[in-house]
Amino acid sequence: MFSRFRTPAGIPAPEDCLPGRDEAIMTPGDHYVNGNPIAGPYPEGTDTLVVGMGCFWGAERFFWQMDGVWVTAAGYAGGTTPNPTYQETCTAMTGHTEAVLIAFDPQKVSLDDLFKVFWENHDPTQLMGQGNDRGSQYRTAIYTNSDEQLAAAEASAAAYQAKLTAGGFGEITTEIAPMTEWYFAEEYHQQYLAKNPGGYCNHGFCQVAY
Repeated sequence: MFSRFRTPAGIPAPEDCLPGRDEAIMTPGDHYVNGNPIAGPYPEGTDTLVVGMGCFWGAERFFWQMDGVWVTAAGYAGGTTPNPTYQETCTAMTGHTEAVLIAFDPQKVSLDDLFKVFWENHDPTQLMGQGNDRGSQYRTAIYTNSDEQLAAAEASAAAYQAKLTAGGFGEITTEIAPMTEWYFAEEYHQQYLAKNPGGYCNHGFCQVAY
């Protein structure tokens, strides 16, 4: 169930993906909430993790609120198209999922802490979507940067699967794989819910007013 380098059905083959472009679509600035540089440089000892939980607006907010998380960013991961736009990603023809980059201090917040937030704030049993948002661009995913992170992600998934099974729920569909290319999303997506107080996010599992 948690085999390495698993590519879920429903993701377009590389040869079918949109061509994209050579140039990045944005130059990351500072985090709207904490002022830290989104693209670094990060402090010595900082680790990173990339997760997909459906719409990245709501997902990003869960992590920037955590003690020990230095910065977060919305972006695209797990696909083929280089430097995709939001509009391209929404066609489900880039191979990417909406994702969140988390830069964190492992001395202050553990991978298990991050995985707990991940598993408990979306539905990892829903295939190719979250809530009413359907398509491979909303799939659940964990992308790791080392063999140790990959093993930890797989162990965490197995532990949560045991709890889900005991509760009568279905199987986790989360894609767990090494990180390949990360692409920052457009500026207006970064820390979206902090920039739009009182706004409404009607995507997947962030269907609440802020």
